[in-house]
Amino acid sequence: MSTPHVIGIGNAIVDVIARADDHFLEHMGIEKSIMQLVERERAELLYAAMSERTETPGGSVANTIAGIGKLGLQASFVGKVKGDGLGRGYAEGMEADGIAFPNPPVADAALPTSRCMIFVSPDGERSMNTYLGAGADLGAADVPEQPFAEGGFVFLEGYLFDKDEGKTAFRRAAELMHDAGGKAGITLSDPFCTERHRGDFKALIANEMDVTIGNEAEWTTLYETDLDTALTEAAKVCRTVVCTRSGNPVVIITDGTRIEVPVERVVPVDATGAGDQFAAGFLYGYVTGKDPETCGKMGVAAAAEVIGHIGPRPEIDMMDRFRELGLI
Repeated sequence: MSTPHVIGIGNAIVDVIARADDHFLEHMGIEKSIMQLVERERAELLYAAMSERTETPGGSVANTIAGIGKLGLQASFVGKVKGDGLGRGYAEGMEADGIAFPNPPVADAALPTSRCMIFVSPDGERSMNTYLGAGADLGAADVPEQPFAEGGFVFLEGYLFDKDEGKTAFRRAAELMHDAGGKAGITLSDPFCTERHRGDFKALIANEMDVTIGNEAEWTTLYETDLDTALTEAAKVCRTVVCTRSGNPVVIITDGTRIEVPVERVVPVDATGAGDQFAAGFLYGYVTGKDPETCGKMGVAAAAEVIGHIGPRPEIDMMDRFRELGLI
């Protein structure tokens, strides 16, 4: 059996991470625990205000794909960066992590490489301020056919819905994957994202997606109702529906059957990447044929690892951790 190929498509963002207390957040006008879009001038102001910065290739689905790659699967990330210092560093960083990055940096891109200033509070919550630079201009023409030729699984990032180009890229990627006999999934990314593009998200989930992953706020915002009703509605049109709920059990509905996977409540060092690495663990199980409960446990284990340190990507061999837990 060949190694499954998982392709991510999303905004290629350089993550810039620094610690900050609630007083600093209030002083700078930063809303805690959510992702806010900022203009270029605001991005430069926040960047300058950060101390002891950590910079790393990021973006929600890019982090998921990096986690999947470290689990031993063939992994690629389709994203767009400018041929500036940050963009070249991004491409080199992904490839250094063993992730194929098929789109070379664009020298004449109109905007600089995307970046996200992430402020981590003492309670581990992260407040993200994202400048949608070159990465947000990803469109259907930027989706190469070659990575999809052998099928596998494509995972899409809801954040890209903030521009019409991203919607065309999503539909192109899903079409290529399904034509090759593979499957497609999406992360809802953020409640503000689902609110802004409710109709488009619902249509994509119903018509193109085999797997949809979101947290409680994202699901209830998307369907404008309570969580159980939202998940029931989604499960009518999408074969596998997943809801993470911070310290509460993860809900998974597959072919109409609902299960809950418990999580261990801990105070995170840095919650950045928790959802991204949950998706990495879950999708590893999914594409390798594990049952839904095992997929959920893999996701929970991957999320637990990443919140124990600064940064959105795992620092240990998660395959060893899965073996310790008896998951493989």
